[in-house]
Amino acid sequence: MYGLLFCCDNMVILPAKTKCMTAKLIVIALYAIVIILIGIIGLRRTKSSKDFLLGGGNVGAWMSAFSYGTAYFSAVLFIGFAGKIGWGFGLSGLWIALFNAIVGVFVVWMLLGWRIKQVSLKYDIGTMSEFLEKRYGSPLLKLFSAIVIFIFLIPYSAAVFMGLSYLFEISLGVPYVWILAGMGIFTATYIVLGGYKSMAMIDTIFGIIMTLSVLLLLYFTLEKGGGAANIIHNLHEIEPRLVSWVGPPGWWPLFALVFLTSVAPFAMPQLVQKFYAIRDRRSIRIGAVASTIFAVLIGGVAYFMGSTTRVFINPESAPKVFMSGKPNFDQLMPELLTNVIPASLSVVILLLILSASMSTLASLVLISSSSFTRDFWKGFIRKNMPDAQITAMMRFMSAFFVLLAVLFAAVELDVIVEILGISWGAIGAFFLGPFVWGLFSERVNKTGAMVSGIGGLSICLGLYLYGISSPEAGTIGMMASLALNPIVSRLSK
Repeated sequence: MYGLLFCCDNMVILPAKTKCMTAKLIVIALYAIVIILIGIIGLRRTKSSKDFLLGGGNVGAWMSAFSYGTAYFSAVLFIGFAGKIGWGFGLSGLWIALFNAIVGVFVVWMLLGWRIKQVSLKYDIGTMSEFLEKRYGSPLLKLFSAIVIFIFLIPYSAAVFMGLSYLFEISLGVPYVWILAGMGIFTATYIVLGGYKSMAMIDTIFGIIMTLSVLLLLYFTLEKGGGAANIIHNLHEIEPRLVSWVGPPGWWPLFALVFLTSVAPFAMPQLVQKFYAIRDRRSIRIGAVASTIFAVLIGGVAYFMGSTTRVFINPESAPKVFMSGKPNFDQLMPELLTNVIPASLSVVILLLILSASMSTLASLVLISSSSFTRDFWKGFIRKNMPDAQITAMMRFMSAFFVLLAVLFAAVELDVIVEILGISWGAIGAFFLGPFVWGLFSERVNKTGAMVSGIGGLSICLGLYLYGISSPEAGTIGMMASLALNPIVSRLSK
């Protein structure tokens, strides 16, 4: 097949594949231009460090909803996570999507949203570390939390970069390292320009793109598989437990994944930040419903498609994915996406993964730069730092954080699921006990908060180093963190 393209006054015949590649590059270039323009708009509206970090604390319901949802679901979900979970657990992976939407989104918004906004105004804070310091009267807890954020959000960001780069490498044929470098420069540019104001506006666009894209994904997946009933039948033929309530790995690994991904949002700094920035209580009610619907759609489609990897991918059809005899889980979903979606619409998938990645990266970068600047540098090194210098330093640290994440991703140390699991588990294990109990109880104290944070993190990392999988280690560490704060606080009263 050949397509016709016009160059100057002469008609040039190019292969259809080249034409498709040109179209992809044009769409991505236009996409990048729009993002940079919004970054410039955000730059002009950013007058203070509060504007850069929280958008002035006056962000509306829809922007906040899309910002929360797009930060929650990144390329890690569509590339590494959905592929590995779907391959191993089959349709029971949909339990993760259900509990993510109900617990990780709706309950978080309704239970924590307004309370977080209130304490941010009461204590005049913009980060989780600042809350812990003022709630417990402990600068040391603030220091520890800033270090945890900066250390463990780097591998999480690296996992997002890895997922994005894998898909672009397969789709565009560009070397992984070059894509990684390009995405790093692009991310750093628009975050450094506009901060949270730019991020909230861009996340709305990202959210709309992701919604339309997953609907297309679902349609073409069902069409290629002959309908949902036929896909389920084929899964049953491969392995009956792939269509059971609990997949082959068993209930405990499934529970650990559900708990890790659904409960960690109660204390994930990049998600909690959305409530510091939201406008009012009405915006929280509207945002709760909107973000929950978004989560059901995005998570449900992603995990359903992950389960179909067993149907559409095998060693004969995709030998590169099975070079070691076992599937490369980070390449399952990219291979599936390129096979299911028609070539003429493959750019839609690129935009989906790009949107999911950029939104999450923006949140992670902003939290990490603010943690270093406000919580560490201004908190302990230069306490009388002028506001203009705070903003400038946050911009610089945003770029530096992106650089570290890109370098980490270039090493490709482990599969994406493991990186995500240990990052979420470590952060959740440290913050869950101190933050959640600190919001709802006056009876917990500094000692309980310190022991629960450090104890939960130590248990999580210790179990992981011992050989326990990252989701299971993270789940146990988070449970320990929640239990330790009230117990130690009561004993040390």
